[in-house]
Amino acid sequence: MGKQTIPALVEGGNATAGPPLGPALGAAKVNIGQVIAAINEKTAAFKGISVPIKVIIDTGTKQFEVEVGTPPVSALIKKELGITENVKEESGVKGKKIIGNLSIDQVVRVAKSKQSASLATTLKNGVKEVMGTCKSMGVTVENKDPKETIQETDSGAFDEKIK
Repeated sequence: MGKQTIPALVEGGNATAGPPLGPALGAAKVNIGQVIAAINEKTAAFKGISVPIKVIIDTGTKQFEVEVGTPPVSALIKKELGITENVKEESGVKGKKIIGNLSIDQVVRVAKSKQSASLATTLKNGVKEVMGTCKSMGVTVENKDPKETIQETDSGAFDEKIK
């Protein structure tokens, strides 16, 4: 028979049988408890962060596998900042509140965790992508506007830490 894929966005380690997963899994006639347990086990490292997942079900045998994607950059930035509650992301518009500051080491860590899913061809470009997200969220990098740290990155100021 064929395969059915059920995509969802779940909180790491905290998936439940409620919507959106429960009804979709019930319609696929798989053991919902087993699927939820597998999802929670595979996403435990992302506790408190929304994580994209796919449940791939063999419609004939009812066997399943769970693929875990990487959380959005904004969620990883919030984790680095220690923001656990659902803080609304700031727009980065002049005069908006700054919600936090990241060190270059934290930015590199986020860029490395997103490297496999990023379109950036180098880690340095990935770091600049993360800084761009910081700008839109109202997060400073090294206590400076992310635009300034992107220029510093281009000039090689952080090359030692980006290696």
